[in-house]
Amino acid sequence: MHNFRYVSKKEAAPVKKDLLDLIHEVQDEVRDKFTFQYEFIGSASRNMITYDTKSSIGYDFDINFEVNDDDENYTPKQIRSIIKNAIDKFVKSHGYNYCEDSTRVLTIKQKDYKNAKILHSCDFAIVYYHEDGQKYIRFNKETNRYSWEFQGEGFESLPEKIDWLKDNNLWEDLKKYYLEKKNKNDNPEKHSRSIFAEAVNEMCQKNGYFEE
Repeated sequence: MHNFRYVSKKEAAPVKKDLLDLIHEVQDEVRDKFTFQYEFIGSASRNMITYDTKSSIGYDFDINFEVNDDDENYTPKQIRSIIKNAIDKFVKSHGYNYCEDSTRVLTIKQKDYKNAKILHSCDFAIVYYHEDGQKYIRFNKETNRYSWEFQGEGFESLPEKIDWLKDNNLWEDLKKYYLEKKNKNDNPEKHSRSIFAEAVNEMCQKNGYFEE
């Protein structure tokens, strides 16, 4: 059993501000090659950031970098490398470790070495919007290959369902239910975005969304 709690807006604000400063430095660094817009997504965009008081991994932010490379002057590997190098150039001055390059994202972590724990982290996904949906740069570690891939299905209708829950005064109930599901989750491979999507769907199911 976990013990997830919500991070207050006040607590998260200075961390978010520092991340914005870092992102602006990265934008300036890569500007002669391409530009990008950024967007806080997931829990940060909903003011639903959580952390487990029983763990040592802190809380995290998720940010999309939407790259403007319409002429396709750069390969997925080049784009990810350019952004990674730019982040690494400035990241130490903000108290984070250098980027970790995982399948879907570039991750930076701020650590408390004395107490052997992660204070907070941030995942950067590089995306663009295709006419058939959102794509992201995926790193296949087995083949050492970078490619544009479509995001997984199952999350497309979430915005409409979220609006419906808010319109029907069920948002606070959803927040409580989401925490309950996170605390009961015993599958380390199930990420927060999947748990949130399940919570939204189940709350809608219980309250008549699919009957309308």
